[in-house]
Formats: sequence, C-alpha cells, structure tokens
Amino acid sequence: MRLWLAPLLLSVSLCSLAATRVVSLSPSLSEMVVELGATDLLVGRLDAGEPLPELARVPSVGRYGQLDMERLLSLQPDLLLLWPGSVGIAQREQLRRLNIPTYVGEPRSLDQLADQVQALADALDRPQRGQELAAQLRQRLAQLRGQYQRDKPLRVFYQVWDQPLYTIGGGQIISDALAVCGAINVFDDLKLPAPQVSIESVLQRNPEVIVASTQAQLDAWKTWPQIDAVKHGRLLLLADKGLERPSGQMLEATAKLCEQLHPAL
Repeated sequence: MRLWLAPLLLSVSLCSLAATRVVSLSPSLSEMVVELGATDLLVGRLDAGEPLPELARVPSVGRYGQLDMERLLSLQPDLLLLWPGSVGIAQREQLRRLNIPTYVGEPRSLDQLADQVQALADALDRPQRGQELAAQLRQRLAQLRGQYQRDKPLRVFYQVWDQPLYTIGGGQIISDALAVCGAINVFDDLKLPAPQVSIESVLQRNPEVIVASTQAQLDAWKTWPQIDAVKHGRLLLLADKGLERPSGQMLEATAKLCEQLHPAL
C-alpha cells in the first residue's frame, strides 16, 4: 500500500514509514535529510547543482525533469521523497503506480517548512532530531517576525528570470519570506508559484525594491528610472541562493534577505 503525505497532513502517523533505503527526488529534501542526521539512509538523489559535501557520494537518479526510472528501481527504495515540481507529470504518474511509499514535500510558508521538518524526521525515524530542529526553526522565525514587521510593508518585485520575465506568486514560500521581512510581493495576488509577467505590469505595480540573482538582471531595470526601486537605488542582489531551497537553511537565508531589505524600510 502506497501513501502520499503532504506537509499539511501531519495527523497521519508516519511510524510505519521508517525507512532504510531512501531516494530523494528533491534537492531541498536531500538537504533536509542531511540536517536531520539521516544521510546514511539515502541510496539515491536527484541532481541540482553543487550538492552538500555529505551528498557527494550518493548515487544520482537524474536531474530536474529527467528522472532515470531504471536507475531508481535498481536502488530498491522503500521510501521516496518528492517535490512535485522536480519530476514531470508523466513520470509522477509512473511513480504513483509503483506503490512505493512517498513523502511529498511542498511547503507554501515557513511555518509549514517547520512542520515538514518534523514530519520528515518521523518518516526517517529521527523524531528527536526533528523536534529539536523544528523548534529551532520556529524560534528563529518568531524572532525575525518580531524584528522586521512593519505597519506599512515594503513593496518588492522578486525576479526569478529575465527572458522571459518570471517572478514568484503569492502561494510561493519566498513570498512568505518577504512577509517575514516586513515586505510584500507586488505579485502576491498571482497564485501560480512562478508566473510569467510583463515589464508593463512591473511598471504599473511600481515596486520600491527589486531583488534579483544577477547584477545584469538588476542593471537592465535602470532603463526605467520612473520605478521607485530604480529612482531610489534599491536594486538588491540576492545575498543567499539558499532562499530558493526550502530546507532548514532557508531561515538563515531569509535573515540575510531581511538584513538587505532593512535599510529600505
């Protein structure tokens, strides 16, 4: 019998899912396995850039959207860790038919991220470590909220890509990170995780700050000096790419974002 568990379904007992051969199909969930001290259970992982040193010797089962199903099956996993966006729809359906117990992790907020840490720890038979790490995350989250909340949130455009122009929607965990920092995503009303937008729509929403991951992306906005962010020189290069990987380290990446935004508040 297979079992899909989303972060919100925490009332379901995971004791029966304590696993010995885990394949992670999500880089952020792989990092979380390391943080929970359960790397010894990993027999396979999905590639995505430079891995943590602890993951370097864990065999690959493919990359984003290119899962090697034959390789995965050869590892005989008794638990899969899945972020839905990392595997195409057709292969997700293949996985569903395999009847391998599967933990689905897709937190939409930092509170849900802390809940996910605890749920995943239970699935990996590391409940004590999960309680400790989840408590640390919740404490840090409360501290950041108390430190950076403002009556009038700062309007921020968070750029994901430039050609075409992509941002984050309101249901994306980075939007919640912005809120923790006393800011608001100017495209918070869009519910897609990564919607495509137009330059005209950015001009219309007139962000006070623009955040991007490359200097070239930021420099391109100087063409439109009428935007408040450009007018006041509030073009911020993202300090920590860990903000885009929802594992335990995302709280410190959020803290760095808050520090960057703070002078503009």
